[in-house]
Amino acid sequence: MLKNIFNIYRHVLHNIWLFVVPILFISLSHQSFGQNVEINLGADEIALNESFKITVTLKDDRLKNYDRFPKITGFVQRGTNTSSSISFVNGKRSSTESITMNYGPTKEGVFTLPPFVIKINGKSYRSPGKKIKVGPKKQRAQRKNPFGADPFDDFFGNRNQSQEFVDVKADAFFALSTNKSEIYQGEGVTVTLAFYVSNKNRADMRFHELGQQITDIVKKIKPENCWEENFNIDNISGETTTINGQSYTQYKIYQAAYFPLNAEDIEFPSVPLNMVKYKVAKNPSFFGRNKKENFQKFYSKAKKVIVKELPDHPLKESVSVGNFRLRENIDRETLKTGESFIYDFDIGGIGNISSITPPVSPARSDFEIYDPSVKQDIKKDGNRISGTKAFQFYGVPNEPGDYDLKDYFSWVFFNTSTEKYDTLFSSLRLKVTGESKKNQYIMANDLGSFYDRIDLEENQLSAIHSIDFFKILMNLLIVVMIALGIAFLVKSIRDKKGVEKV
Repeated sequence: MLKNIFNIYRHVLHNIWLFVVPILFISLSHQSFGQNVEINLGADEIALNESFKITVTLKDDRLKNYDRFPKITGFVQRGTNTSSSISFVNGKRSSTESITMNYGPTKEGVFTLPPFVIKINGKSYRSPGKKIKVGPKKQRAQRKNPFGADPFDDFFGNRNQSQEFVDVKADAFFALSTNKSEIYQGEGVTVTLAFYVSNKNRADMRFHELGQQITDIVKKIKPENCWEENFNIDNISGETTTINGQSYTQYKIYQAAYFPLNAEDIEFPSVPLNMVKYKVAKNPSFFGRNKKENFQKFYSKAKKVIVKELPDHPLKESVSVGNFRLRENIDRETLKTGESFIYDFDIGGIGNISSITPPVSPARSDFEIYDPSVKQDIKKDGNRISGTKAFQFYGVPNEPGDYDLKDYFSWVFFNTSTEKYDTLFSSLRLKVTGESKKNQYIMANDLGSFYDRIDLEENQLSAIHSIDFFKILMNLLIVVMIALGIAFLVKSIRDKKGVEKV
């Protein structure tokens, strides 16, 4: 009899479970119809000492901005917490980012969370709301099975037994790579730090405190004798690549171009990347814990880049190094003396754009050329730094004639393609008519006779307190004048007294 009752009990529970489980999962998760955004509401019933939660989750996207969470009568907001994760499963990357608002109940009862709309990254998403029942404070108690054992232990896994976890080997590696192994002083080398995951990988992994790790790694690898141009990677996304015939997904975490300021070789040490790597349950169960968080360090290999000294040249210490070209423009090629012109000298190409200096214009009286305005545009694409530095000159001719602007505007650099020094110079020709303004230019730049005599005077210091004959004579003259003044004053006083007596 007891056995028949037990079988009926088990059969009923089994049917109820098959019906309830799908409904349970549907009720626990309210998914909005927006792209990759879910709004999850907490449980229908909570205790007075528990929290109700509203969680917004984004899949494969970043949480840039969001509206205020709704207020719930009978609850107080207790702040938000955020979480994010990037996982690699079977060689594929997935990411989630979520923000959760915690609500604390102030009293027992049944409360209503009305339907609400919340904006996520500028788009509106709707939630249907729900009823929330708050009961008395929860007392933690262990439930016992009246039959002495749970008939579903065999089906869901025995939760009373300690779970055993096994390690899954990761088919992945961490690497520091450079686009060149040998460069000239001043030439750029692009350094890339990336995590590579094979498409055959079966280990479940994610990044751990990546921002802080990158900061620590850069401190170790950044050479002191180099100019840095950071590529500023702010969104880690995978790119498919092939290494030794095997397909990998590359996740760049840092990239920068370094330009050596001297001829010392650049050495990059081996650095670690700490990843969260999960162990999996040996006997997975439906409700049991099926994975366990663990950590594994992946180390990059040390790398050395040879830096060669530039060939001898008078401008060796100041020239830019790279592959550059000239683009020029002038607002007019024919004008009269005293009229102005605008000339653009734009240097573009591959190299350290920030260090490009303006072309040097010779000081001549037939032209007035003013210091240029400067604009620069730097592009970081692939493994190289390129861009343009534009110099705009303002000039006024003082003498009529035909002028080749190459005599006034030129720029020397070391060409990494030819491994020789090269010069960019103007190909434009300027035709000037009218009367000479040369004398006006000279007068405008004449600082006066005082400055003209500077070059003719001796360049020796002399004491300003030295005594000479002129100073002695002047001092004696002053003494005599003072004495005569006193004598005249005394005589005037005496004459005045004699008059009073009479």
